[in-house]
Amino acid sequence: VQLVESGGGMVQPGGSLRLSCAASGFAFSRSYMSWVRQAPGKEPEWVSGISTGGRSIYYADSVKGRFTISRDDAKGTLNLQMISLNPEDTALYYCTTGTGKRGQGTQVTVSS
Repeated sequence: VQLVESGGGMVQPGGSLRLSCAASGFAFSRSYMSWVRQAPGKEPEWVSGISTGGRSIYYADSVKGRFTISRDDAKGTLNLQMISLNPEDTALYYCTTGTGKRGQGTQVTVSS
């Protein structure tokens, strides 16, 4: 299993970012996938999840209405479109499989 996140960076409050997770080595199209984030000194926080085929999508209350999860099974990618970012969104974001495998993550920093 290999999960490689990209798309992080530093943005100002109110800005946007699009994260991607390139998946390989397992049956991505048959896997429930999630995004999780961890801010310094805090416990990991589940952000969003998407079922196989994108039939069911879930969001944490803290990101609902601002983040959009999607998947491209043909390309083996999981995406997270983030808008209206605020400093509380600063964290290391990583994608996870339904069995708990995760990538190294991509850092998102929201600061003026």
